[in-house]
Amino acid sequence: MNNIKNQFSIKDLENLTGIKAHTIRIWEKRYNLLQPKRTDTNIRYYDLANFQKLLNVSYLNNNGYKISKIATIQEEEIPNLVKEIANENNLDSHAINAFKLSMLNFDQSLFYKTYESLLKDKDFESIFYTIFIPLLTEIGLLWQTDTITPAHEHFISGLVRQKILINTELLQAKLQNKSTTTFVLYLPENEIHELGLMFVNYLLLKKGYHCIYLGQSVPILSLKDIQSYYDDIVFISYLTVKPSSEDLRKYLEEFEITLLKNHNSKLWLLGKVLQSSNMENLPKQIIPYKSIKSLISTID
Repeated sequence: MNNIKNQFSIKDLENLTGIKAHTIRIWEKRYNLLQPKRTDTNIRYYDLANFQKLLNVSYLNNNGYKISKIATIQEEEIPNLVKEIANENNLDSHAINAFKLSMLNFDQSLFYKTYESLLKDKDFESIFYTIFIPLLTEIGLLWQTDTITPAHEHFISGLVRQKILINTELLQAKLQNKSTTTFVLYLPENEIHELGLMFVNYLLLKKGYHCIYLGQSVPILSLKDIQSYYDDIVFISYLTVKPSSEDLRKYLEEFEITLLKNHNSKLWLLGKVLQSSNMENLPKQIIPYKSIKSLISTID
């Protein structure tokens, strides 16, 4: 059972907000902006209210308000001022902060409310590029540093996944296949992080391409069955954790031998694993991409 995290160290606050611990201490001591609490064993910690206030203070500071000025504002007025500024400009930053707060409070209503407000000015594709990708990148780092629990990550990922599925389903009724190429989207064995791959699937469907979405943890040998049905296949995979950078070459060699040598197929790769791997001298049928946008622009 995952414990819900509602107590944060100053290092947690630094990871969550991007504000250095040294700066947080100065704001706390000089301006009394935060009121840390203490455990029964006298260890200092910050609660969710402190975290929310720090997000708002940081937002105001990034929008031209001096800390000395913020310190004079009534505490209950700070959220209202943040909303006013967010309505005028810099909505993206405010939305990402709202989604973080939604995650830490397990607050679905805040997630939906924030998402609906974004839809007034952006379509789903734009929201994913400008809001969800930066948010999910931050969440991955927060999870790695134990700032949030797996429960937090699953909560916010599940809500984002829901939005991808809804928007993908809306495309299904008006699909028009525009080429003979079939895109097969899958994740390698033991890889479960599929939001990026799901978004690629959405983008390809939106452009009218034929896609087969297989999802998580698919063995290489299972992919061979699809080659019996289609001649022109582009496999697309998103490597977040698996295979590891140490095992990637071996995986690609097996993929080439099994699926590429005697067939008109290609493999396009995305994901964090590529950043820490040597991607030089690959077979010509295997192409790594730095981002979803760069992959999609190749098709365009």
